[in-house]
Amino acid sequence: MAFPRRQRSKFATPGDGWTAIGHGLAQLAGPVESRHHGAPLPWGDPAAVLHAVAEQLGPEQVPDHGAGEDAALNRVAELIAAYGLDLTHRHAAAHLQPPSLRVAVIADALAGATNASLDTYDSGPATLAIEKWTISALAKLAGFTERSGGVFGPGGSYSNLLALLIARDYSAARLGIDTRSNGVSGLPRPVVLCSQIAHFSVHRACAALGLGESAAIGVPVDSAHRMIPEALDELLTGLAESHSPVAIVATAGTTDFGSVDPLPEIARIAARHDVWMHVDAAYGFGTLFSDKLAGLLTGLERADSVTLDLHKVGWQPAAASVLLLADQQRFSSLNRSVAYLNPDDDIEAGFGGLLGQTLQTTRRPDVLKVLATFLAYGRTGLGEMLDTCHDLARHAERRIVTEPQLELVAPVTMTTVVFRYRCEDLDLDQVNGELRRRLISTGKALIGRTQVCVHGAGEPRTCVKLTLLNPETTERDIDVLFDELLRIGLEVESEGLRREHGEMVKIHE
Repeated sequence: MAFPRRQRSKFATPGDGWTAIGHGLAQLAGPVESRHHGAPLPWGDPAAVLHAVAEQLGPEQVPDHGAGEDAALNRVAELIAAYGLDLTHRHAAAHLQPPSLRVAVIADALAGATNASLDTYDSGPATLAIEKWTISALAKLAGFTERSGGVFGPGGSYSNLLALLIARDYSAARLGIDTRSNGVSGLPRPVVLCSQIAHFSVHRACAALGLGESAAIGVPVDSAHRMIPEALDELLTGLAESHSPVAIVATAGTTDFGSVDPLPEIARIAARHDVWMHVDAAYGFGTLFSDKLAGLLTGLERADSVTLDLHKVGWQPAAASVLLLADQQRFSSLNRSVAYLNPDDDIEAGFGGLLGQTLQTTRRPDVLKVLATFLAYGRTGLGEMLDTCHDLARHAERRIVTEPQLELVAPVTMTTVVFRYRCEDLDLDQVNGELRRRLISTGKALIGRTQVCVHGAGEPRTCVKLTLLNPETTERDIDVLFDELLRIGLEVESEGLRREHGEMVKIHE
């Protein structure tokens, strides 16, 4: 008896369904290659680019009838190719946003195909075991003991929020205050101490946790953009009993400079004042892959909690952030037992998951791409990639100091280079801002910008920066970028003009 042939499922079924995904990606290569703009970002004014995408999509409504999978995917791919971002371009150097490793992208597609979650055993047993294994490996890399634990999350800002939530609840519990049940009203004047150039997510976390952004007290930094331990100690001593220090946040890899706060000294101060020490190592954790740079994070092992982002130094598709705790028992304030997910008898029988270590319920198995990358390249392979990027940043630094029209604002620590274009008789803030915009809108290069007190003095000034995270970039690529930057800088300088409200006006100071 002949059985009817089973129709291929429209869902990502294991086996032939995954094969179809691979074929689908291969099919998209054609339209992407034929329509790709060939630059870090598409040429043109941002408003015009955004309008072009919206116009091609048509009316803002869900269509009554679909065009079919092939047509839909081709349309999306063509839009991305013509108007999207290309982080693999060797002149893409604006943000802590690296190109994605091929092996990680494939594993990320696998994560999407399975649609597993990490909240309970029956939502994805294999991925649950993989996350626990990977967290343990990362904790060992940080120098933590077997008492440690951790959890993946959607980004460094979220990991910082989660760390400060746990620190708040832990600090309050030691005073006999249950903030989980009763809020923060009983906690006398809670504060979080962080560097003056700590990531803005620390302030946002304080606001979200009911402490208020004013609870984030900025500690002065030195000329190398590192927290001054003596200033931290003085601030903590001055607080006395009138405040409740929730945490000290040290930064291991500031966004602009890659600078690392003096972790051993901060750890000693935190221990002396008995305050939770969190390290925001979203950028800097990746230095532990490198034998050459790992010493920057000496003292990390003394932290109570650590944020890391492998979608920065780790070359992962976002998101791949992790919060590590030196003592996993301190996740306890997040614990939940819900009848429809993790009742107590199921947990006792081994059917629990990681629901009690995060604010998320359904949680994508982002760990799969990280595991695949670790298995493919190992610590040494990732370290070599970082060393290459560091060497590129040092090359850029050398190029800057040889050019009379360029000024190095801060020495290289990791992979970031901050500098500015200089010229006479013009507003340098406007010149540098316009220089960056022209590089981007002409498709020549994608570089970043920031504001810095140049050499630690005066008001913050507009500077440009390179964040070099593509290990396939060469020194020749960097030189070509600088040649173009200097050419456009001279163009902006020679015009000495800018457009304001439809009229051309001088940009002299």
